[in-house]
Order: sequence, then structure tokens, then C-alpha cells
Amino acid sequence: MKNDTANKNARLEARITPDIHALIKRAAELQGRTVSDFVVSAARDAAIRTIEQTEMIHLSQENQIRFAEALINPAPLVPAMERAMEAHKKLVGSFE
Repeated sequence: MKNDTANKNARLEARITPDIHALIKRAAELQGRTVSDFVVSAARDAAIRTIEQTEMIHLSQENQIRFAEALINPAPLVPAMERAMEAHKKLVGSFE
């Protein structure tokens, strides 16, 4: 992601306690960054982690194998699903 000040056009404000501000300021200094840059980077990283954790499906090794086997060798369709597919084919057309 490009870090170009000309592209920054949104503002974010937050009210924090003096203790939290001191903590953030100290962490930013340790990384040689401004408080603003540190907060934006930390918020971005937290947002990415949150989205990844929400959108990612975690399966045990056993469940990964079961999932792969179900894709490779799917169970036969139940009669209701076959009827639904036929009805869909008549209304919309083929799946292919």
C-alpha cells in the first residue's frame, strides 16, 4: 500500500485517556514513527486481522480431509434436490 500524504483525505479522531496516549506515544517513539502513523498502522493491522479471522474458515486436519473427500466424491442427490434442479432447468435453463 502506497504511503503518500497527497492521497490521505479521511480523518479519524478518538478521545483517549492520558495514560493510553502516553503508552501510544512511547510505542511510536520506539518505532521511530509519529503517533499518527503508529495509530494508523496499528488500526490497519487490527482491521486486516479482524477481517481475515471473520472470513477465513478454520478446519482441523481431519475436517480438511472430510471436506476434500466430499468435493471429490459428493453424496448422491436426494430426490427433492433432483426435482428442484429439474424445475430450475425448465425455468432458467441448464447449469452448464
